[in-house]
Amino acid sequence: MPAARVLGVLLIAAGVFLLWKRPTYPSHQEVVRIGDFKASVEEKKPLPAWLGIAGIAAGVALLLVRARREE
Repeated sequence: MPAARVLGVLLIAAGVFLLWKRPTYPSHQEVVRIGDFKASVEEKKPLPAWLGIAGIAAGVALLLVRARREE
């Protein structure tokens, strides 16, 4: 199986996973700072949906380009 085809399928699978599971990443924000005292908040934000859509689109485009070259 050519590498372009495998990469296309992996991009599609990763895009579907991002849309389905919505993994998160930590975000640190400093709320109060008075002298040596610091208070911060850590919250988990989901990855944006456009990353999954972009992965699916790139995978489909890669598979279509590969299919046209084989004709």
